[in-house]
Amino acid sequence: MLLTQLFCDALLTVAYPQVCAICFDSVEQRKFGVACESCWSKTRVFTGAEAICWKCGVLAQGDVPTAFLFGVRCRLCDSRSFTASRAIGLYEGALRESVLLLKRQPHLSPLVVDLLHATAQRSPINTATRIIPVPLHDNRRRERGFNQASIIAQTLSRSLGLPLDEVSLVRVSSTERYRAGLDARGRQDTVAGAFEVRYPRLIENEEILLVDDVFTTGATVSVCAEALLQAGGRSVFVLTLARA
Repeated sequence: MLLTQLFCDALLTVAYPQVCAICFDSVEQRKFGVACESCWSKTRVFTGAEAICWKCGVLAQGDVPTAFLFGVRCRLCDSRSFTASRAIGLYEGALRESVLLLKRQPHLSPLVVDLLHATAQRSPINTATRIIPVPLHDNRRRERGFNQASIIAQTLSRSLGLPLDEVSLVRVSSTERYRAGLDARGRQDTVAGAFEVRYPRLIENEEILLVDDVFTTGATVSVCAEALLQAGGRSVFVLTLARA
């Protein structure tokens, strides 16, 4: 099987060469998606052994003794409503290009799917019982043609065998276009009251895995988590492709 895949990749590289979106060299295998193996190796992908804030997943500054790796708290996320957030890695290099492609095309490369699955199986988010994507407003979804968070959620649902819920949480106001350049407080203000739960019975006592493409300030996922918890969810974990 491996030899067959390598052979197919070699043929496709010759017939339909894929140029790396970062260094412009050839992408050796289809599984790498928009970036070559070298650029992927230079992208910070989390292994689960990093010193990160237990709640929001931000990388800790400076050296952290091994004994305290799993008790780090940045305290800046204390007011956020979600239980804990994790990401495949930093919003840079190959991960950044993968996120940008996903905003244009409803597709995840096999490598990103594998990394997503591995991240979802790490503590504490591995206790999730239901997957919910951060919703787009109907107008924005019609304009784009799809919701990139839904693509991630659908992939995870198949990979983990967990139920996918794309109906319970809805966006009732559209603010996506006006958030670039805002600080954390500004982003929080723009999404306040933007989400509501339409089917609370579906999420009652569920441990929800809320998914999106990028964790920036955490304002959007926090407001989503607040709505889900108020509607009866037991806890809300967050999983994104990248952490800004």
